[in-house]
Amino acid sequence: MRSALGGPRLLLRRLREVMAEPVSPQARLDKIVIHIAANMVAEVCSVYVLRADGRLELYATEGLNREAVHLTTMRTGEGLVGLIAKSAEPLALADAQAHPAFSYKPETGEEIYHSFLGVPVLRGGNTLGVLVVQNRARRIYSDEEIEALQTVSMLLAEMIASGELQALARPGDETALKRPLALKGVALADGVGLGHVVLHEPRVVIKQLVAEDMASEMRRLEEAIQALRDEIDTLIARGDRLGAGEHREVLETVRVFANDRGWMRRLAEAIQTGLTAEAAVERVQNDTRAKLQRQTDPYLRERLHDLDDLANRLLHKLTGESYVTAREILPDNAILVARSMGPAALLDYPRAKLRGLVLEQGGASSHVAIVARAIGIPAIGDVANITDLVEAGDPMIVDGSAGEAQVRPQPDVEAAYAEKARLRARRQEQYRKLRDTPAITKDGLEVKLHMNAGLVIDVQHLAETGAASIGLFRTELQFMLAARFPRASEQEALYKTVLDAVPDRPVTFRTLDIGSDKVLPYMDKVEEENPALGWRAIRIGLDRPGLLRQQLRAMLRAGGGRELRVMFPMVATIGEFEAARDIAMREVAYLKRHGYDTPEPLRLGVMVEVPSLLWELGPLCARADFLSVGSNDLIQYLFAADRDNKRVASRFDPLSPPALRALRAIAEAGALTGTPVTLCGEMGGKPLDALALAAIGYRSLSMSPASIGPVKAMLLAADLRETSAFLQPMIDQGDDRQPLRDQLRAFAEERGVPL
Repeated sequence: MRSALGGPRLLLRRLREVMAEPVSPQARLDKIVIHIAANMVAEVCSVYVLRADGRLELYATEGLNREAVHLTTMRTGEGLVGLIAKSAEPLALADAQAHPAFSYKPETGEEIYHSFLGVPVLRGGNTLGVLVVQNRARRIYSDEEIEALQTVSMLLAEMIASGELQALARPGDETALKRPLALKGVALADGVGLGHVVLHEPRVVIKQLVAEDMASEMRRLEEAIQALRDEIDTLIARGDRLGAGEHREVLETVRVFANDRGWMRRLAEAIQTGLTAEAAVERVQNDTRAKLQRQTDPYLRERLHDLDDLANRLLHKLTGESYVTAREILPDNAILVARSMGPAALLDYPRAKLRGLVLEQGGASSHVAIVARAIGIPAIGDVANITDLVEAGDPMIVDGSAGEAQVRPQPDVEAAYAEKARLRARRQEQYRKLRDTPAITKDGLEVKLHMNAGLVIDVQHLAETGAASIGLFRTELQFMLAARFPRASEQEALYKTVLDAVPDRPVTFRTLDIGSDKVLPYMDKVEEENPALGWRAIRIGLDRPGLLRQQLRAMLRAGGGRELRVMFPMVATIGEFEAARDIAMREVAYLKRHGYDTPEPLRLGVMVEVPSLLWELGPLCARADFLSVGSNDLIQYLFAADRDNKRVASRFDPLSPPALRALRAIAEAGALTGTPVTLCGEMGGKPLDALALAAIGYRSLSMSPASIGPVKAMLLAADLRETSAFLQPMIDQGDDRQPLRDQLRAFAEERGVPL
C-alpha cells in the first residue's frame, strides 16, 4: 500500500490523538482529513455527512475549495458520493469523470482530480456519511488502501454517533443519526409513555480500535469464538433456547454461522489492518449488515437477525460485559427496547422506572404483552429494526393505543403527546369514578365486567377497577416464569394467595394452557408441523394425567371451604371435558378421604375456542357448570387464519357476520339452558366489539384491567335493545359489501356512545 507516514495503524493512532484534543468539532474534522490525505498520499480527502433530510453535506475537505464546506450538498443516489451512500459499498475508480454517475459540483473545484476512492461511513449497517480520497493522476487504488479507508471510517462513525457534529448543523439540517423518526408497530398494551431508550441487550462500546499486538488480538478472537461455540453447543444439548421466542432451529443456524470459515477469514483480515478483535467484529458486521439490509430476498434479510445476535454475543465474550442491561442502573424514565423478550425478563426490571416497551418481535397475544398490560406499561411490538434505529439515551415516546413510537421527537410532537398523556390521565380519573357504578345500559340491562389475570400483581387491579370477579386466571404464566416445573406446594401457595386477595369475589382458574407458542423452557419441545392445532392445553393434560392431577389438587386444596371455579382450555369434544371432570372429581374424593376441606361449591367449566363445540352446545351446557368463550382462538380457527401471522391476520374481522353468528349461538345456548357464559378474549375489552357482544346476548365479559373503564363508559351510554334491532338483521343477511364494523361504529357515534 502507498503510504507516506507508516500505514493505517499509525494513522489510527494519530487520529485518536486528534479526537482527544480540546478543539472545536470543525477543527477536529479539518485535522482528520489532513492526516488521512497525507497518510494515503492523496491530494484530496473529504467527509460528507448524511443529514436528516436525506442529503449529503460536505463537512470537511483537504484539497477541494474549503468555501464549499457546508454549502455543497447532494441527494442520496446523486453523483458518486450519493451512489456510495445508497449502496453502502466502497467505490474505487481510476477515472471518476468517466463514470455515468459522476456529478460535477463547480464550487468544489474537483474537476482536476481523476482517480477516486470512496467508502461509506457505517454504524449498525446504516449509512451515516461518506469518506472520499482523490488524486489528479489516473491510478488504481489497491485492496489494502480500500481496507485502510474503511477502517478509518469506523472512527468517523464513532464521532458522528457521539452527536458532536450536531453543533455544526444548521437548524433543520441535523445529521441522519439524530433525525426524528415516526415508527409504526402493533399495539400491545394501552397508554402513553415518554422517556429515554434503554437497550435490553446493550451494544458494546468499543473503547480501543487500534491493536497493539495483532498476534495477541488473533488469540483473543479465537478464544472468544471457541467459548461462543461451546456455549451454543451446550444450549442445543440442553434443548434450551437462545432467547424468548427463539427455538432450536435458530440455535442450529447460529451454530452454522459461528463455524463459517468465510466469517473467520474476514475477521482475521480486519485484524491484519490494525484493528482490535472487538473493532474487527464490528467492522465485519457493519459491512455484512449493510449488504443484507439492501437485499430483496426475505430469507437473506431474516438471516440478518441471526448474524446480529452472533456478533453481539461475540463482542460480549471479548469484553466480558453483561449481555443484558444492569437493572440497578436503570434511569427513572426508561423506555425498554429489545428484539424480543420473555415475560420473566420484563418482570426483572423495576416497574417504577419503566415508561414503555418497544419490541421488534412479539404480538398482542404474546406473554410479554400480557405481562406489560398486567404491570400497566404502554407497549408496542413488531417494530422493524428498532434496535438498529435507536441509541441508548435517545428520547422516545410510546403510544400503546395507536401502536406508534416517536424517536427523537420534535418539541411540538413531544408537547402534543404530553397533552395526550394528560388527557388520558383525566379520562382514567373519570373511569375510576365509575368504579362502583354497575354497568347498566340506558335500557336497564346489566352486563357484568370481569378481569383477566395471570400474576399475583394483577389482583390489585380488581379493587381499582370494580371488576365483578377474576373471570380468567391464566395459570401457565407461573410455569413460564419459573426456572423449573413448580412443585405442587408452590402452585397451591400461588392459588391461595390469589383467592385470599379477593375473598368476596370468585376466581376462575384456567388449567395449564401450554403448547403451540407457549413452550416451557425446561420441557422438551415437541416438533410439530402445525403446533397451533397440535399437542397443547387439555390434550397435554389428558395424555399426561399426572400433570393435570397435580395442578387440580393444588387448586382444590387452595380453594378448600370456598367457591372455586376451574375451566379446561382447548376442549374439542364433550368426551374430553368429561375425562377432565372425572380427574377433578377423583381428586376431590382423594382430599375428602384424607380429611382436607374441599371447595364449596366447585364449578367446572369449558373454554369454548374450538369450532367443533359449536355443534355440541346443547349437550355441553347440560354437563358443564359454565362456559368461557376464548374468542382469540375461536375466531382464528373459524377463519383458518393465524392471528399472529401478519400476512393473514387482517383478512378476517371478529365483527363480521360469520364470527358473530358463531358467538351468538354460544350466548343463546347458555341462555336457553341457564348456563352462565362469559367471553374472555381480547374483543371483550374493545368498546365497539363489546357493544356488539352485548347486543347479541352476552351479559358477562372478562378483559384486561385497563379495558374495564372504557367498556363500562360505553355500556352506560348504550341502548342494547336498539343496538340489537340494528345489528341482528345485518348478521343474518351476511352482506359484506359494507363492513359491519363501520356501520356499527357510525350507529354508535350518531347516538353519542363513547368508543
